[in-house]
Amino acid sequence: MFDEVFVSELASQIAAKIMPQIHGGNARLKAAPRLLTVKEAATYIGRTEQAMQHLIHRRELVVVRKGRRVHLDRGDLDRWIEANKI
Repeated sequence: MFDEVFVSELASQIAAKIMPQIHGGNARLKAAPRLLTVKEAATYIGRTEQAMQHLIHRRELVVVRKGRRVHLDRGDLDRWIEANKI
């Protein structure tokens, strides 16, 4: 059986190695972007890009257009999900 001092020392060494990563990782977190590309939106709702394009073409999803760029608002996607629940 392990000696309590050994276990305590091992735990201290492990904590010393992982605590900076845990605390440093929190500083690097970014807010999730509100607008998503079609590809990101497809991943977000679990559909293919082609299925997303189809929903956009049928105007089932609201999009934000700037020039040729098309983005989808995360909130609109959430509302679409809620509206399509059975």
